[in-house]
Amino acid sequence: MSFRKGQVIFAQGDASDAVFVIQTGSVRLSARSKGGKQATLDILSDEDFVGKDSIAGQPVRTSSAKALTDCRILRIEKKAMMLALAEEAALANAFSAYVLARNLRYQQDLVDLRCNPSEKRLACILLRLSRFDGDGPHETTIPKISQGTLAEMVGTTRSRVSFFMNRFKDSGFIDYGAKSEVVRVRHSLLDFYTQ
Repeated sequence: MSFRKGQVIFAQGDASDAVFVIQTGSVRLSARSKGGKQATLDILSDEDFVGKDSIAGQPVRTSSAKALTDCRILRIEKKAMMLALAEEAALANAFSAYVLARNLRYQQDLVDLRCNPSEKRLACILLRLSRFDGDGPHETTIPKISQGTLAEMVGTTRSRVSFFMNRFKDSGFIDYGAKSEVVRVRHSLLDFYTQ
């Protein structure tokens, strides 16, 4: 399936009837509380699964997914995915490893939220989105994400994110222009985050 930037893939409360695999593009996963407050849960990209709640037996979606960029996404019906997981050990192992890795990362996010200052949490999110792991290229790009969305992910205000983004830019850790569609993340941000 193809989705344009800004298009809703599924909404919280929709029937949980399929799993999606992102082939290309970026997707924002968010949830809204009963009081109406929205939180960005994750930004997903190539080869990530979206809508895993259908496999967990949830009858309705517990979150919403929206295309941050133009996307190509594979939709797998819940019944077909469950059958494939039961019959294909390699797929079941890969899917389990993916889900466990995501759960560990969400636990790390909670620790970061409780233990690290906002500036370090923002650096961590930018590094994760750029998929920096200490190896690879000196610089990579990620789609430009609104500072409001980044603030939701960091757990701070948009003005604080703006302040930190400007500081990162002035320090040469990142680069972006007012009309740019991407943020360039440099390897030096990893050095800042790990110190």
